[in-house]
Amino acid sequence: MKRNFILIFIAIFLMISPFFYSFENEREEKFSGTDTLAQKYIEILAKDYKRWFQPIFEPPSGEIESLLFTLQAAIGAGVMGYVMGYLKGKRVNDKGTD
Repeated sequence: MKRNFILIFIAIFLMISPFFYSFENEREEKFSGTDTLAQKYIEILAKDYKRWFQPIFEPPSGEIESLLFTLQAAIGAGVMGYVMGYLKGKRVNDKGTD
């Protein structure tokens, strides 16, 4: 029982703590991705760098990009949940037949 409360407290803390985190650049986008940050640092460090790869598909807006990212995450979570459930069920079933 005590262990469950500790785990719930840790989960709530991990969900709330990013809201109190002090962002380095308050004027810029707060939730920019790592790709954007990497691109900025590359431009600072290597001014003559030329991109060697172009994206196959460029979403028309940021909302569609977020939608596609969320859809990708949901499909991945569904596949992981199915595989973990399948393996758990297989393990339980194998124990019951011995």
